[in-house]
Amino acid sequence: MNIDKLVFRVAGIMVTAGVVLAYSHHIAWLVLPLFVGLNMFQASFSGFCPMATIAKRFGMTEGKAF
Repeated sequence: MNIDKLVFRVAGIMVTAGVVLAYSHHIAWLVLPLFVGLNMFQASFSGFCPMATIAKRFGMTEGKAF
């Protein structure tokens, strides 16, 4: 697995978890998918992704996006 797949997989899990938690527990959990979405939006302009930086430090192979 490369960094690109990891970033998209983690983002998908976090968004899904936030929506499920908002539906089942409290609407304030929608802050989690909002944070993930805003982070992906800023990464599309700046190229900086905290998850990709962490994955690089753990020695994962780079993909084409990060």
